[in-house]
Amino acid sequence: MKKICFYDNKNIISTKLREIRRKRKLSQSDLAAKLQIMNVNIDQQMISKIENNGRQVTDYELACICKCLSVTPNDLLGF
Repeated sequence: MKKICFYDNKNIISTKLREIRRKRKLSQSDLAAKLQIMNVNIDQQMISKIENNGRQVTDYELACICKCLSVTPNDLLGF
């Protein structure tokens, strides 16, 4: 499988995700639990990897993360 990176980043939401999650006073485990309720199989370690730019995020995961945090994709993408 080809490794996909954008300027050595596996995703472009890492910084904004951490910032917004903390503003909402959610732990990584809290966010993971909200995603699990939506049938998204992401645990706390995966949230950590996303925030530390070590894991890619699918479009479906992005949409669900946005719903959990009550933000738009543009908010997480930094647009």
